[in-house]
Amino acid sequence: MNRVLLKLSGEMLAGKFDHGIDTELAGWLAREVQKASNDGCQVVIMIGGGNYVRGAQVAGGGIKRVTGDHMGMLGTMINAIALTDIFEANGLMTRCLSNIFAQQVAESFSHRLVEKHLESGRVIIVAGGLGRPYITTDTAAVNLALELDCNVVLKATKVDGVYDKDPEKYEDAVKIDSLDYARAVEDPDIRIMDKAAMAQAQEYDMPIVVFDALKEGNISRACHGETVGTKIS
Repeated sequence: MNRVLLKLSGEMLAGKFDHGIDTELAGWLAREVQKASNDGCQVVIMIGGGNYVRGAQVAGGGIKRVTGDHMGMLGTMINAIALTDIFEANGLMTRCLSNIFAQQVAESFSHRLVEKHLESGRVIIVAGGLGRPYITTDTAAVNLALELDCNVVLKATKVDGVYDKDPEKYEDAVKIDSLDYARAVEDPDIRIMDKAAMAQAQEYDMPIVVFDALKEGNISRACHGETVGTKIS
């Protein structure tokens, strides 16, 4: 694969903490992404913001849902600029681009600018989702992967793939190595990714790989098309 979209959640970046960023974990992720980049794979990262605020959860008590979603976008911005610094501190050329207006801290997103950075060997971190409310960063990740002609969306998780039910709650949960979009969208027990994101992936035939990004070497393996986690296609 020559270009991938890596979706990282804010909760993953929190690492050993309840919120905020685990810089030690972020540094480790930088070195894992570096392995894929060194092998010629172009990496675009869509970052979540759940380690700070979730728009749908904070809405209410006078806060509009649109405002809540804007707060969530700012959470992704905090993660993106921090991750950019940490990646570069680990020797990985990185640029932060934003889909919300924040010129003092990030470059404004444009298709041509991303292409230029990728061709120069830089990793791209995108903040702000799509810059619109009512759209999750999962959906934004699939949309961005389509726009940038990525080969696959790599959904980073803390588990080794998709199960027929929550493996943290049920000991008899069974891992699924591969499944089609229809089941991923229709099965209520499969909640690994936003249903709207999977529906869009299905419409445009964009494969999704759900995998354990915290296992050493897995990001590079996924970028090479090796079998890791669960493939939805």
